[in-house]
Amino acid sequence: MPLAIPVFVRSRDEKGKEFLEFATALNVSAGGVLVAVRRSLPLAAQVLLEIPSAPLAATTTLPKASRTLRARALRVLHAEGYHLVGLKFS
Repeated sequence: MPLAIPVFVRSRDEKGKEFLEFATALNVSAGGVLVAVRRSLPLAAQVLLEIPSAPLAATTTLPKASRTLRARALRVLHAEGYHLVGLKFS
């Protein structure tokens, strides 16, 4: 089932300037993720993915899920208006 998962991508551009961009995860696996972003990332760029989620009540017994993941850009495909970036989790 195709899903579009909203994520924030925090990294540095080709000039070394830090940025934060709202993006969409299109394909997620145990080893990495494919995200669609508007800004191009250089290969091997270090990325911090932040997954927004609804806050849970403090009394909940559910395990705390990781909402921040470190990754590295392995592949970048340029399309019109956006870039598909293949990220490997660190």
